[in-house]
Amino acid sequence: MSKSNWQSATAPTLEDFDAMAADAWGKLPGAFRQMCGDVVIRIEDFAEDEVLDELGIDSPFDLMGLYQGLSLDQKSVSDTAREPDMVFLYRRAILDYWADGDDALGDIVTHVLVHEIGHHFGFSDADMEEIESAVAG
Repeated sequence: MSKSNWQSATAPTLEDFDAMAADAWGKLPGAFRQMCGDVVIRIEDFAEDEVLDELGIDSPFDLMGLYQGLSLDQKSVSDTAREPDMVFLYRRAILDYWADGDDALGDIVTHVLVHEIGHHFGFSDADMEEIESAVAG
């Protein structure tokens, strides 16, 4: 049995995650993407301390993603200009989850992306599973 040389292995970078998220986004059903409008996907290592405090989360490893913004049904044409809606994917928390399981990293990125958007828009778990199946299939 040969041993893997883990000493030269490196974790996927923020740029690698950005590419995985863009790939997942491009595979999502058009109606789902359209519902999101001009949402921006941001990859960061961890959520900021203020975000964790606001959500009552003690460890940054416990938050893999977050949707920040208003859903289209809550927006108004009279709203003042503001930051675009964003989905944050937290690389280190996702890597930690991936290291403990058997799922492919790209599948986990897709799952977190779909669930952050889906929960924000009130989708059921069954609806989100259907969307993820469309991406995988």
